[in-house]
Amino acid sequence: MQKEELIQKFNELGIEDMAEVTELNELRGDFINLEYNLPSGQRIKLWDDSKLYYGAEICKKNSERCYGLAADDRYLLVCEYGDGGSDAEIVLLKRL
Repeated sequence: MQKEELIQKFNELGIEDMAEVTELNELRGDFINLEYNLPSGQRIKLWDDSKLYYGAEICKKNSERCYGLAADDRYLLVCEYGDGGSDAEIVLLKRL
């Protein structure tokens, strides 16, 4: 999927407190691959550390936390986290 299409798809999600996405960058999986807690208590990583993904960091409005965006040709991920990726939470994971 083209970068412009992914930008459009992120903007169509309508996530509250997330500014409009205007740019995505190519990022290595090991850079964006945060660990997330599942309701079961298990911690998982979603991306392949050796692949490239489109991604961005967008400051959450009226908050010290950020949204992290990541996408490949199969999935869109929006997560929220604190400084340095701390306390990462999945906001949305959508299959394309």
